[in-house]
Parts: sequence; structure tokens; C-alpha cells
Amino acid sequence: MRSVVPSRNPLTPHSISRRRLLAVGGVLALGPLVAACGGDDGEPSQAGNSGSGGPWTFKDDRGKNVELDKAPERLVAFVSTAAALYDYGIECEGIFGPSKPVGGKPNAQAGEMDVSKLTSLGTAFGEFNIEKYATLKPDLLISNMFPAPDLWYVPEESKDKIEALAPTVGINVARTSLLDPLRRTAELAEALGADLKVKKATDAKARFDKAVETLKAAAEANGGLKVMAMTGDDQQMYVAVPDSYCDLNYFKSLGVEFVEGRKSDEWGFWEFLSWENADKHHADLIMVDNRSHALPAKELNRKPTWRELPAIKAGQTTPWSMEERFSYAGWAPVVERLAAAVRTSKKLSA
Repeated sequence: MRSVVPSRNPLTPHSISRRRLLAVGGVLALGPLVAACGGDDGEPSQAGNSGSGGPWTFKDDRGKNVELDKAPERLVAFVSTAAALYDYGIECEGIFGPSKPVGGKPNAQAGEMDVSKLTSLGTAFGEFNIEKYATLKPDLLISNMFPAPDLWYVPEESKDKIEALAPTVGINVARTSLLDPLRRTAELAEALGADLKVKKATDAKARFDKAVETLKAAAEANGGLKVMAMTGDDQQMYVAVPDSYCDLNYFKSLGVEFVEGRKSDEWGFWEFLSWENADKHHADLIMVDNRSHALPAKELNRKPTWRELPAIKAGQTTPWSMEERFSYAGWAPVVERLAAAVRTSKKLSA
């Protein structure tokens, strides 16, 4: 059976067609397991497993405790979540979400995974092959949440059937700091058997930390530079509400000055603008949604008002990886790229 009708999506502007959905990166052997459970104050905390192969627990960002007789081995996850776990040496059996090649190149949301070796349950929003999922005999399903409590790319109308087949874990990535899903994903990977002290993991964290300092310095040196994050479809341009996105939220805390889109619906992720009003906000640097479903540069450049924006005329754009995998290995190059763009962009006349 296949669910193909998408439920309403908070990161999907209401007028976008399904075809152009604009919704919102050496493998280690499994080592001693570390369980993650809730502390007395209700906050997630790490607790060691003695290595006896006993019960496994993890408290997710819905406050839900997953309790299993043993550590889960057959994992299924949203593609970017699976890619983040892979960076820590944890492999999944199946994935769901965008994974098809883009322009003949591997989909960036898949990170370092070889998706041809994985079972895909669907690549579009609203697609989730429950029958195929059941054949994987999953122990655990993992996804991000935009926002909680809904699991990203798990269809609302099918979630009861899906959750009946295996427990689920959700990591919140909306209306919080980027540091939170990075930390929580690492904690989950550790609970699943990853060693966070191996050189690959520590090098990735060090590179991320260095990139953060570079971005802070660039923002301070180029103070007053206005940055806008956006996506678009044939009918409208959508300006991000920075505090709703964990990456933009965090970059603001580092000193990056963003155009503040005004909430246009109850979800509060976007300001909807007709293309005739694409020049409502002045921006010196534009972050352009780089996902496979976003309107590509070729199509954007057909919009006269887009071509006339000062940042576009000056060539001051940078990709916006709004669904990057939440590992330090995934985000380090993203922060480096933004730092370079902030450092080299010039303030432009409106």
C-alpha cells in the first residue's frame, strides 16, 4: 500500500504544487552501547549501558521515551537524518525523502551515503511505501521534526499504521538553535553505538567550531550587511522568517544580520510575496534554497523582478542548505561557505 496524498506542510507555502514541493552528509562497527534517557528534570540525558546487551532507551525531542528489549539494529530514517547518522558510523536499512540524483550528481541531502544500496520508501512528500517498510522489519524509525511533534516526511494520514510497525524517534530542528539538533543527533548516534571520540568525529567537530569563529569574524567585519534567505515557485517568492529556522537562528546569534520576513500563515516559516513585490526587502546577499524541489536558478532568472534585485545584479548569492544533515561533518562546510560569502559581499544601494 502507498500513501500518496500529502498532508498540510508547515514548510510548504500553500500555493506550491506537489511537483515543485518547497518543503522545508569508513563505517565503524557497533561498539558498546550507550543508552539515552530522561533525567529527573525531564530533560534528555545520557546514561551508560553496561554492555550487557540489556534494554535500550532513548528520550526524543517530543519527550517520548523509546524503550526496547535490546539496541535497535534495523534502522529506517529520513534521508538527511540517515546521512547524519552515517557520518558517525551508523547505517540505516531504509530511507525516505529526496534522494534521487540532481543534475547527474548525488543528492546533497544524502551526504556521504550510497543511496543505491539502501531501500527507498519514497522520495516525494506524502510518499511512504508502508508495505515495503514492513518488509524491512524495522526496529526503529527516525526523522527530524519541522516542527514537533510531526515526523518529517511521515504522512499524517498513515502515521498510525507506520508507528504500529516500529517505535519512532523525532529530533526537533525548528524554532531552536542549530546547536540543539547537532547535539541531539550526536547523542542518538552514540546511543546507537557510535564512538564520538574517534578522530573522524572529533576532526569534524573541530572544523565546525573553527568555521563558527570564522563566520563571527566575517559578520563583525562586514557589519550592516543584510542577508535574505528565500525560496520560490512560479507564482511567488518566499522570504524566510529567520527565527523559525535553526540555522538562521544560530547565524543571527553569531552576528549575521537577516532580512526579517513577516509570518504569512499560521506556521510562521515564510512571508509570501508575489513576484511583482520581490523587491519589498533590500538584501545585500541572498541565500537561495538549494534543494532539488526548489525553483532552480535558470527559472528564477526568468523573473524580471528577480533579475533586477541589487544582490542578483551584483552576483551576491550563496546556496541555502536548509535541509542539511545534522552532523558536524555536514554543517562545517555550510558555515564555511556562508562565512566566505559574508566576508566578500559588499553593501549595495537599494
